[in-house]
Amino acid sequence: MAQLTQQKCEACTKDSQPVSQQEISELKPQIPDWKMIQPQGESRLERTFQFPDFKSALEFTNHMGAAAEEAGHHPALLTEYGKVTVTWWTHAISGLHKNDFIMAAKTDEIAKKSAAK
Repeated sequence: MAQLTQQKCEACTKDSQPVSQQEISELKPQIPDWKMIQPQGESRLERTFQFPDFKSALEFTNHMGAAAEEAGHHPALLTEYGKVTVTWWTHAISGLHKNDFIMAAKTDEIAKKSAAK
């Protein structure tokens, strides 16, 4: 399987299929620091990144926004002093699609280039 960071998101509709347990087992090792959560019964990927200050957290948020806009896939971003929580899921299917794993991996790459810990 190709590295997630080398893949592109595909357009999703309400008829798109969520990832299967088998696919999760194959994809999750590429994003080991991400938690799988289920608020309101929807599967999501979530990770909190630490920063030395608000300015750094905001810069990361802006980089994430640009990457999300380019991919056409948008996360929930909670920016606070010294941290940003990123949550990925596919709204159209109320759950996880391969796109969410792709973008989680790309989020990790953006974090490595910033001041995230």
